Amino acid sequence: MQYTQKVLDHFMKPHNVGKMEEPDAYATEGSPACGDQVTVYLKVNKDTQIIDDISFLSYGCASNIATASIITDLAKGKTLDEAKQITWRDAMEALDGLPPVKVHCSVLAADTLQSAISNYEIANGLKEVPEFSKQTILDELKKIIYPKVGEDIITLKMVKYVGFSNGEVLIDLNIMSFDEWRENIAEEIREHLQKYPDVKDIQINFP
Repeated sequence: MQYTQKVLDHFMKPHNVGKMEEPDAYATEGSPACGDQVTVYLKVNKDTQIIDDISFLSYGCASNIATASIITDLAKGKTLDEAKQITWRDAMEALDGLPPVKVHCSVLAADTLQSAISNYEIANGLKEVPEFSKQTILDELKKIIYPKVGEDIITLKMVKYVGFSNGEVLIDLNIMSFDEWRENIAEEIREHLQKYPDVKDIQINFP
């Protein structure tokens, strides 16, 4: 697998790595069971809303470590509003690209940063706890990357239907039985949605 020099640099000597003592907020996304997990810690200046310090812990591959390293670099010194604009594509570009099968690592890093910011804002009365809805599901599906091409399954029109009622999520996917990534996609969808207390059951259907 071909990595850029920037990916290798951040993997070999990651920036901002380590558990932060008494953070103002933190978030953990992913799962060691699925191969990747990231925790992001924040120290925020309450007067200026600037991220004064940020660090991470990572469990996973070289891309996982490198993307967590670069995402913390991108966020450090930014205001919360500025940091909320940082996307997984920004992380990819800052690393001069990733192999398609590793794009999901940049999504995980960016997602964890956004979750940490959200947790800070909720804890400090800057936002309400968001209500879970069909839009929440769609937002999570936009974070699921199809490894073969490195693009999300919503953009690729692989999602035919999304429903949510009484705690039950129903998703119809347009992924054929011969597709080697089908089960990986389904497992990642479950991983993204199971963290929500409102979700009691997840049903994923294929053609």
